[in-house]
Amino acid sequence: MTLTANRPLAAEFYARDTVAVARDLLGCVLESRIGAEAAIGRIVEVEAYVGPNDAAAHGYGNKKTRRNAALFGPPGTGYVYFIYGMHWCFNAVTEADGHPSAVLIRSLEPVSGIEVMCRRRGVTKPQLLCSGPARLCQALGIDGSVNGGSLQAGPVRILGGGCTGITVSVGPRIGISRAKTRPLRFVERDSAWLSRPAP
Repeated sequence: MTLTANRPLAAEFYARDTVAVARDLLGCVLESRIGAEAAIGRIVEVEAYVGPNDAAAHGYGNKKTRRNAALFGPPGTGYVYFIYGMHWCFNAVTEADGHPSAVLIRSLEPVSGIEVMCRRRGVTKPQLLCSGPARLCQALGIDGSVNGGSLQAGPVRILGGGCTGITVSVGPRIGISRAKTRPLRFVERDSAWLSRPAP
């Protein structure tokens, strides 16, 4: 497997079918430069949320609110939301401006800035740094202050190139109460960094 990511993915990358974007994000690199500290991880697990007809999506029914407004933004926008009164989750907005679809980044393989991640998370075991959407946000310093930011020019970016030689497994999304059986979770099958085992 060869890592070749080096520049931000263009907005056009995200202006496609959400499922295709989700698959293609595996192996790409999520980079945060927040508070003058860099933290970088390779994407190994994602979930697709496919717009107003997806009962599990925040844009279900095309209902735009103050909380989910960034989800209705242009493709290549970061959508960050707060859950359970304690955790942040990070998404890449896809398809067309005004169409509420996105890819949730669920897990990363830590690549750089690991000491920064350990300090932010308060743990030392590498597998606990970014194995889950809330953990990776904490490790990379991602919170509501970057909601709505550009994934090309903001402090949180996704770098392209990705990896070759990835085997992808597909299964149901995790931790939702509606549309639970839809096969919209995509993982790098042999990764040791997933939030849950490969489907």
